[in-house]
Amino acid sequence: MLNKALFPGKYIQGVGALNELSSLIKSFGTRALILASPTVHKIILHDCCIDREAPFLSVEQFAGECCEKELFRLASIIREQQVDVFVGMGGGKTIDTAKIAADRANIPVIIVPTIASTDAPCSGCAVLYSEQGIFQSVSYQTSNPAAVLVDTEIIVNAPVRFLVSGMGDALATWFEARSCSLTHAENECGGLSTLTGLALARLCYDTMLQYGSVAKIAAERRIITPALERIVEANILLSGVGFESGGLASAHSIHNGFTVLQETHAYYHGEKVAFGLLAGLQLIDAPPEESDVVLSFCEKVGLPTTLADIGIRKFNRDILMPVAEKACAPGECIHHEAGRITPEKVLQAILAANAIGEYRKTQLNV
Repeated sequence: MLNKALFPGKYIQGVGALNELSSLIKSFGTRALILASPTVHKIILHDCCIDREAPFLSVEQFAGECCEKELFRLASIIREQQVDVFVGMGGGKTIDTAKIAADRANIPVIIVPTIASTDAPCSGCAVLYSEQGIFQSVSYQTSNPAAVLVDTEIIVNAPVRFLVSGMGDALATWFEARSCSLTHAENECGGLSTLTGLALARLCYDTMLQYGSVAKIAAERRIITPALERIVEANILLSGVGFESGGLASAHSIHNGFTVLQETHAYYHGEKVAFGLLAGLQLIDAPPEESDVVLSFCEKVGLPTTLADIGIRKFNRDILMPVAEKACAPGECIHHEAGRITPEKVLQAILAANAIGEYRKTQLNV
């Protein structure tokens, strides 16, 4: 198997970066369609410098779920309007939908994340859900986005919970990439981990620990600081390249398992990934000192450390076993971990992570 890595064509970040969108569109084509989340549609596009009446540009509001029904709707619009550049503006599901729709139409996609809640913007893969929001599959695109445009003035005005959720997604990047490297498992590019992917995954983790808490403080006060810029870059670029060129493992599979429980649907991807990481560290028998560092970081920035923190307040084996079984489904990246992974082992790891989290909340007043 070959070593493989993937990257976006361009990455542009900073205050006022959205001003580059019109020129970017014109560099890739002549007729663009923006898929905008409801917030983008109502507020951001209204206030920004983009001319929505321009003859080369049209806007569609995202219907809310990255599912086949929405993709079929967008495919019809792309054909009818003869769109040759697709733009995704919004959060993770809007972005993933834009990537899949553009890939199926064989046109370039420009991604404009308005929150730093996941590492989806830079990657060449996307997650498909059912219309009810249950994880179905990962869709791999022919190439990564042609450009990623991150305006930190927009990011800092989003609810802080989004930024923290992105930290949860990014926090898992190093541990999953490390597992794939140790077991020579396939990364999300269809090859083996590269030194670049591993190095960026590690830099992502180190950046989280060093700047995460102070970046959250800045975001709470709507202040754009170097620390905030670093965390935005870590959440979006470092984690995006790190997970794709490094690989995924137990944290994301356990997240996928949690999607079978309706009570978790109100919680963000990165929040569930963060608890999935804590459970994954128990699964792989990580050194207690390492688990403690991760757990302490989660507590400091406000990421979930118990099942209750992701909406699961009443549980038993019968409730949690479907989570573990879905996490261990054939083809799931949890099998990139060393050894034979079973639903029973995953169930025990989830219960162990929850027990530790609960103990710290009650006994240590965290």
